[in-house]
Amino acid sequence: MNLYLWRHNRKFHSWSMFSEPCVHQSLYTDAIAIAIAESAEEALELLESREEGWLIEELRRIPPRVFPLDSPAILFSDIRSE
Repeated sequence: MNLYLWRHNRKFHSWSMFSEPCVHQSLYTDAIAIAIAESAEEALELLESREEGWLIEELRRIPPRVFPLDSPAILFSDIRSE
């Protein structure tokens, strides 16, 4: 079992970035999805089953960070400055 973390930030998104993924139906700046599953595919299926607006095909374009649940790790650290 692993923890899968996807994060996509669009803070500096512009129209010139046509191929940039759009991972959620909302107009987001920062999108984070975290799931515990046997595989990344199972994690994506779990996200899709919640029907919360995640665009699964777009998430597939972003490799998730994978954290095994049997070893210590820093899952998330964030500093924001405007």
